[in-house]
Amino acid sequence: MSVIDLLIRLLSAPSVTPDDAGLMEFIEEYLTGFELIRLDEGGVKNLFMYKKFGDGEHLCFGGHIDVVPAGDGWSSEPFTPRIEDKKIYARGSQDMKSGVSAFVQAMKDAKEFRGTLSLLLTSDEEGDATYGTQIMLKHLKEINLLPDYAIVAEPTCEDRFGDAIKIGRRGSINGLIEKRGLQGHAAYPEKAHNPIHKVAQVLPKMAGVNLDNGDDFFAPSKFVITDIRAGMEVTNVTPGKLKMMFNVRNNTHTDIEDIEKFVHQYFEGMDYDLNLSQSAKPFVTNPNSRIVEVLDNSIQKICNITPKHSTAGGTSDARFFAEYGVKVVEFGVKNDTIHAPNERVGIDEVENLYRVFSDVIESF
Repeated sequence: MSVIDLLIRLLSAPSVTPDDAGLMEFIEEYLTGFELIRLDEGGVKNLFMYKKFGDGEHLCFGGHIDVVPAGDGWSSEPFTPRIEDKKIYARGSQDMKSGVSAFVQAMKDAKEFRGTLSLLLTSDEEGDATYGTQIMLKHLKEINLLPDYAIVAEPTCEDRFGDAIKIGRRGSINGLIEKRGLQGHAAYPEKAHNPIHKVAQVLPKMAGVNLDNGDDFFAPSKFVITDIRAGMEVTNVTPGKLKMMFNVRNNTHTDIEDIEKFVHQYFEGMDYDLNLSQSAKPFVTNPNSRIVEVLDNSIQKICNITPKHSTAGGTSDARFFAEYGVKVVEFGVKNDTIHAPNERVGIDEVENLYRVFSDVIESF
């Protein structure tokens, strides 16, 4: 089976989170000669397969076989792969069954390796990720089988295949401010305490403000207001409470305590509550580390392009590898149609991704 045949097989399975649609069992049978560990919990399936070729270091390929719902607006059946103009159309073609196909085939074809070669797959990356990659990594730590390095095959390229790898990711902090006032008649504003008027005074100092200056790897952490609501949608009653939601995609210079201080700086003296939660922590892998250098060299060799090192975008399961001290990077196909109708991937991209991963395995 070629890497494209494998991809079409994976795309034909409607593995919407957290359903794996039988793909874990298929990959278990397809990747012969590897030991396996299964951890299924909370309706989520997780698969770890490994083979010790020698006494060297442990390289793991990470990914997910679940996809987001297809949605509307497709020109063809989203789980029946369609090939047109050297592209494959199907849900999950970019995010991220192309990456999974490339590293599974590269591992299957690997004849030798200096250490341990493995993969870690989950069916819950597009969901809450509560029972996904992180519980498998916890188990691997307990049995002393954590990888030294990892490549997560998320789609990373922007304009041309090979033009970007992720050496880190920003974190994500969500916040809710509840500002209390005193409801009243709009004709008698002096008898009420309008929380909208109070919050409006500080908004220009908070909305879209950079909380730090960023650095060579990260853009500044920005305070992004995502929702403000108050009142009863009538014109003659001033509200008694206002809710404001915000998100900060934070780098390593801003943490949850910094955001708490920032909010209190402007809401001090107001009657308010603040709730903060962190869904992901920022991380960065040293660009001089072995995994980055080897991947850079393989991309240059196969694609004749020097990739830029990026930390842009949302979160991925790479954050869980980083929390366990694994040096992790991300590399995959272009990401211009992920989660969109008519998601598609170039056949040449998938074939070259397989060649890059094969070269990484050979030269690591």
